[in-house]
Amino acid sequence: MAPGASRAEHRVLILDDHVLFAEALELALSLEQYDVRRLELPEEGGSMATLRSMALRANPRTVILDLDLGRFGDGVNLVAPLARAHVNVVVVTASQDIGRWGECMRLGARKVLTKSGALQQALSTVRRLHQGLPVVTREELESLLDAWSQQSRADEDIRRRLDRLTPRERQVLGALIEGRTVRAISQDSVVSEATVRTQVKSILNKLEVSSQLAAVGMANQIRWRQGA
Repeated sequence: MAPGASRAEHRVLILDDHVLFAEALELALSLEQYDVRRLELPEEGGSMATLRSMALRANPRTVILDLDLGRFGDGVNLVAPLARAHVNVVVVTASQDIGRWGECMRLGARKVLTKSGALQQALSTVRRLHQGLPVVTREELESLLDAWSQQSRADEDIRRRLDRLTPRERQVLGALIEGRTVRAISQDSVVSEATVRTQVKSILNKLEVSSQLAAVGMANQIRWRQGA
């Protein structure tokens, strides 16, 4: 933003499917005279590509972006294309996964804020961006990028373990992720429970974990799904 530019020339787009938070932020920014818009998410149809196009067409200077976009998926997929368009991306999230925060920064986000207390922090961040001031310290940025790097290595190790699974074991793990029991899996597959238990045991050995819960947690950590 050019020095001396008015707040009315600073367009802020809010992309958040939590209506109460989005409306509160819209009101607060409007009271400070910013040109604020709230992107209405389509109730039916559409995709992440749709949201990306809608956001870019709005021509914002700053986007307040929630990572949890409901049926549209992970908002992290919007960070890079918005940043490449020279938009200030300010992420708000309920996630406490610092590695995920670091991923957002690596992709070009200017700041990541936790949803708890995000309203005042978002206002402060927009003010500083409008004034051309930094919104993260070098130490904060390095810490987040380091967390992302460590998380990436851990996730890659999980992917290598999951790659060891046979197609049948992947099916069983997918069923466990859906909350199905060994008995239900055996009935669906028309095999004995003993066979399914043997398959589950093989899954645990290959993933190097001691319980079905740990196996499911490991798969969910990298958002793994059967056939992905």
